Amino acid sequence: MKSLEKHNKILTSATKVFAKKGFFNARISDIAKEAKVADGTIYLYFNNKFDILISVLEEEIGKIIEQIQKSIEKETDPQKMLTIFVQKHLATMKQNRNLAEVIHIELRQSDKLVKEYRNKTFKQYINVISHIIQRGQEQNVYRKDIKPGIAKRAFFGALDEVSRVWAESTGSTYSLEETTEQILALFLNGMLEKKA
Repeated sequence: MKSLEKHNKILTSATKVFAKKGFFNARISDIAKEAKVADGTIYLYFNNKFDILISVLEEEIGKIIEQIQKSIEKETDPQKMLTIFVQKHLATMKQNRNLAEVIHIELRQSDKLVKEYRNKTFKQYINVISHIIQRGQEQNVYRKDIKPGIAKRAFFGALDEVSRVWAESTGSTYSLEETTEQILALFLNGMLEKKA
């Protein structure tokens, strides 16, 4: 097995183990067993369990950011840009329920190292939302009195909660399209400039 394949297999297995047991209860041996590798093999790729968690979050969130940015750079309409963000985020979380669980639970840990990660790296992801809002304000699409820093957290919180429900249940009663439409309707009705 090539090194990159093994690296990715370990991360996929770690995501599954973290989602099932939680970061603090998971052991390196659990991840190795899930990945079908020797415990020592894990240390050829990662320094410790925290290093694995950060790699899971950075690599997976990095992929979503890249997909979103490629899609929204072709758009000029801030409403469509926000729609793209919602669709990409929810589609990824619905497809990878283990990742949804890890993001939801682990980014709320009080652990100092996780807080440091959240403050440095995860901010890049939700800043995409505030940039879209700022662009909409410049184009007089979104209300000027909306604070992008507050709105991005409220918006991400709604997406995160939907993702958590999907992660916990085997069958959601709402489709990706319905969920996207509902979240956008709730937020856009509050953010859009009123037409004279």
